[in-house]
Amino acid sequence: MEDDLVARIAANPQYKQLKRRRDRFGWTLAVLMLAAYYGFVLLVAFDKEFLARRMGEGVMTLGMPIGFGVIVFTVAITGYYVRRANAEFDTLSDAVVKAVQKVAKP
Repeated sequence: MEDDLVARIAANPQYKQLKRRRDRFGWTLAVLMLAAYYGFVLLVAFDKEFLARRMGEGVMTLGMPIGFGVIVFTVAITGYYVRRANAEFDTLSDAVVKAVQKVAKP
């Protein structure tokens, strides 16, 4: 019975749409996060002088707000993913469940 359920879900066009959208969105955010993180690491590794520049007369350097920006960016895209998952992906998941349950009932 469970194999039949899995097969019906996998064959459902709404499930295929959900999987395609979720995968594309997840990979897009992953690439953005990797670019932000590794961009910062590459700056640390290869352009320390840029990150060590002082901002004004105090002790703050450019590296501090850029590093903080990476952290804020991480929190922001996580929040964006959760918001979209709760709104769009959960709606599509519910539609798939209803469609598959409708077919399963005699």
